[in-house]
Amino acid sequence: MVLGKVLYESGGTMTHVYFPTTAIVSLLYVMENGASAEIGVVGNEGIVGVSLFMGGGSTPSRAVVRSAGKGFRLKSGILKEEFEKSGPVMRMLLRYTQALITQMTQMAACNRHHSIDQQLCRWLLLSLDRLEVRELVMTQELIANMIGVRREGVTEAALKLQRAGLISYARGRISVLDRAGLEQRACECYAVVKKEYDRLLPKKWRSSTSTH
Repeated sequence: MVLGKVLYESGGTMTHVYFPTTAIVSLLYVMENGASAEIGVVGNEGIVGVSLFMGGGSTPSRAVVRSAGKGFRLKSGILKEEFEKSGPVMRMLLRYTQALITQMTQMAACNRHHSIDQQLCRWLLLSLDRLEVRELVMTQELIANMIGVRREGVTEAALKLQRAGLISYARGRISVLDRAGLEQRACECYAVVKKEYDRLLPKKWRSSTSTH
């Protein structure tokens, strides 16, 4: 799953669902003028394509790989058949969907009420939770597009975090030096989302699914 790859477009028919293992996928809402903003992020804890089993064959969002890596792909028909058996797969997918809705809701509130610094901290922490490394390959322009702010705002916020010794940023690579410091600087939105994911998707289950 290469950086920037579009897994599906807004309104497109879903032929497959995706289970990222080492990649991160952004769910973007696209406006009529082409502008977009991130409304959700999926990594090794989830599935890209929840609208397929929630009753729709398409979605108003675009799914784009924002951190390159690998994942599994499954034909949509196979997943729908398993979901309709009303067994453990259905129950786990519904629990994940509830966690994803919490993330989307909190992200919308965060983008409206919190500073760019806080949004960047939240964005970095959500990414770290879905990767096994502490370094992100990400340009400031791409981060700005995801958060929905001007690039200058991200540059200023990143410099503040770097001066505080929380991150190191150079040539499109962000290294997290002090995760605890990022958590203290982030708004409550990150903690709310993490608590809900931990409640609905125990780490024991997430670690087993990411290795099989």
